[in-house]
Amino acid sequence: MAVAVAELISPQEYLELERKSETKHEYIAGRVIEMAGGSEKHNTIASNVLITLGFQLRGRLGKAYSSDMRVYVPATGLYTYPDVTAIADKPLLDDSERDILLNPTVIVEVLSDSTEQYDRGEKFQNYRTIDSLQEYIMIAQDSHRVEHYVRQSNGQWLFSEATSLEATIHLPSIDCELPLRDVYDKVEISASSASHPLNGHQG
Repeated sequence: MAVAVAELISPQEYLELERKSETKHEYIAGRVIEMAGGSEKHNTIASNVLITLGFQLRGRLGKAYSSDMRVYVPATGLYTYPDVTAIADKPLLDDSERDILLNPTVIVEVLSDSTEQYDRGEKFQNYRTIDSLQEYIMIAQDSHRVEHYVRQSNGQWLFSEATSLEATIHLPSIDCELPLRDVYDKVEISASSASHPLNGHQG
């Protein structure tokens, strides 16, 4: 599939093409958009989060998924691949292929130059329409910063931020801890980037 398909296609056509494709693509409103590959830092951070959550969820009902798991947003028709997804209950999977997750509890995105604006804006707007979603996490690559949104009972989202390696993010919806020291294990952060927090969103 190309980076963008000029002619709009149906969700069924997208899924048929996507399951044969060697690269990942998002789908929204008939449009197919190729997803760029992540940097070494991006992949290390995502792997660290997956391992950390996966270990804590062992022997429990929930589980954590890598970016290979496709997530569907019913309200907007978006098909996408979060960097890490976790569920608190049994997975609800769409169709017989069982490769589309319908009930994410926690979604994690690692920020980069090419995706930050989208992850903060339109993508988060899409995610917020998922009834099962309780927490959204965005992680900077070039500074120690994790941004955490938690859905409240009134539907509002409570924001908090951690910027120290000694800090730990608590994920109440899946009863897990996300220590920043584990998130950034083997990730080199330059002194100049670490001293300028605004640089943390750059890929």
